[in-house]
Amino acid sequence: MPTFTAPDGTRLAYRVHGSGDPVLCVPGGPADSRYLGGLGGLSAHHRLIFLDLRGTGRSAVPEDTSSYRCDRLVEDVEALREHLGLAEADLLAHSAGANLATRYVARYPHQVRRLALITPGTRAVGVVVTAECRRELARLRKDEPWFPEAFAALEEITGGTGSDWDAISPFFHGRWDAAARRHQAAARPDNAEAVTLFAADGAFDPQATRAAIGGCGSPVLLLAGEFDLNSPPRSTAEFAELFPDATFVVQRGAGHYPWLDDADRFVATTAAFLA
Repeated sequence: MPTFTAPDGTRLAYRVHGSGDPVLCVPGGPADSRYLGGLGGLSAHHRLIFLDLRGTGRSAVPEDTSSYRCDRLVEDVEALREHLGLAEADLLAHSAGANLATRYVARYPHQVRRLALITPGTRAVGVVVTAECRRELARLRKDEPWFPEAFAALEEITGGTGSDWDAISPFFHGRWDAAARRHQAAARPDNAEAVTLFAADGAFDPQATRAAIGGCGSPVLLLAGEFDLNSPPRSTAEFAELFPDATFVVQRGAGHYPWLDDADRFVATTAAFLA
């Protein structure tokens, strides 16, 4: 895998998939970017450049682990843009990576041509997902065979008495089949410290970030999965309202990984936005 050096000297890796106009891709988690695959075939339309965030995938563990914090990772994305020699970049981010991408746009608004936020996390802008919102969304799956056990685990988690996150995994997929099970395992972060410190004190400044993206001149796509318990359509729609030029799309039948649930629909929507 190709590598480059972050401003603090940490060696970071990225992988390239496909050909065409480049799109910088930021994973969620923070997790090894390989779980994104080729984004369901989007790589047939664009040259996807997947960054392994520091301490994940093939990127090195930094000497200063406080640099795992979301706002500090912004400079890694900027270093990758400079390394690739791009005057401006199309940026795509998934899940928690959307918090990083949003902070990047707030700091470097003129470096982003288009921004695609896929089933985005919303902590960077202070949009709160309530427990009741998650329960309402979960009840849409009440006819699924796995629902009773998964919903009981969700009730315990939202009530503060449980922590069986594996039990609620079906709620993050449009179809809970063998492929979804394999993907869920592959998407699981393996650097607990990086996950914990990503959202450490100071990582987010919602008021300042909202003010900054309110002047964003770039087109923004926010794509939600109809059944996504992590990034519900309601919170994603609220996020979209913060951008002057936002397109909000709900992919029917999809969960947190829409390229897995319906690759053709996901690619058609995303490729059209990035064209």
